[in-house]
Amino acid sequence: MRVVLATESFLPYVSGVTVSVDALARGLGARGHEVLLVAPRPARGRRVEAVGSPGPDPRTAWMSSYALPVVAPPDYRMPWPNPWAAAWREARRFRPDVVHAHSPFVSGALARRLARSVVAPLVFTHHTRFDDYSHYLGPAAAPGRWLTDAWLRAFWRGCDAVIAPSEDLAGSIRGRLGATARPRVAVIPTGIDVEGIRAAAPVDPRGPAGWPADAIVVASLGRLAPEKSPDLLLEAVLRAMDRTPRLHLLVVGGGPSLEALERRAAATPHAGRIRFHGSLPRPEAIASIKGADLFAFASRSETQGLVLAEALAAGLPAIALDGPGVGDSVRHGIDGEIVPSEPAATVAQRLADAIVEHATDDEGRRRMAERALEDADRFGLGRRVEEVESLYAAILGGRAEPAH
Repeated sequence: MRVVLATESFLPYVSGVTVSVDALARGLGARGHEVLLVAPRPARGRRVEAVGSPGPDPRTAWMSSYALPVVAPPDYRMPWPNPWAAAWREARRFRPDVVHAHSPFVSGALARRLARSVVAPLVFTHHTRFDDYSHYLGPAAAPGRWLTDAWLRAFWRGCDAVIAPSEDLAGSIRGRLGATARPRVAVIPTGIDVEGIRAAAPVDPRGPAGWPADAIVVASLGRLAPEKSPDLLLEAVLRAMDRTPRLHLLVVGGGPSLEALERRAAATPHAGRIRFHGSLPRPEAIASIKGADLFAFASRSETQGLVLAEALAAGLPAIALDGPGVGDSVRHGIDGEIVPSEPAATVAQRLADAIVEHATDDEGRRRMAERALEDADRFGLGRRVEEVESLYAAILGGRAEPAH
């Protein structure tokens, strides 16, 4: 098949979305399909670096782009809404069999226009819970949420299929669509390079941080921003440290909350047991957390929580706050623990209790780590790419079996 993948953001900005799009492009290419990736051009002087996904480099048509205001992450670029730009002319000449959008906004609208012009089906992967980012709009948050919801429902109905990375999100989309025969809503989690993660050499954080050799290290990986709840995670770990002298925290990632978190940690008696590693290239970030003993996750704004799958594939039992997509990755009592998110007033204490329990149970932690490693193939990229490929084929073939 000839497939156009259209995305609103791409590398070198690293996020769950950009890693997912890169992995799908390479995975489809490895299976013999022709892929054209339409993405915002990186800033001058910035180049796209590999994030670890296997497969051939995708052919890319770059859209002219610009930097958003300071609230946007570094390297994030926004495409100009120009359907006559060279990238979209190249996409029309490519004559795709399928157009697959990864944003419902500028690139999604242009992808829809492309699909109509070449008479190809439109598939959309819903990567982001946009409501969770409305706080960045300030006083316009409430009308922004209403407008976004209306736009999303209209965009979904113009698609032949919508891919949701988790059962939770799929149920939400179906509920908001109401009784309609279109679009098909398919649950296809984003795959990861399990073999690459298994093969990565772990980096032990204890020596560089000056921690003792018997330290129990809990790791966190991801963007440090309010919607990811890093303040809640830090509070829970600090409470756990009060009761567990061997416990240490490694935080990998950057973002607007980093400085406030560093100040909070520095003001506690446990400052020497906390290390903020900042942003790292994806392969280095995986190697860093792989040297830890546990993984902790408190975000409630995910569609899947891709880092949970990566942590489990790295052999880290995961302690995760219950939220969208968490149950699709963490198996409670088998390779981690899912902590109830309600009542909210005591959630930090429940998260701390779970961290203490697993930090002090060496044998239980070992068993969970073994299960996480043994069963990580369920997250494999090849399996997920095959599911996307089958969805494309079903749409093109006009088969009418119900969505899964």
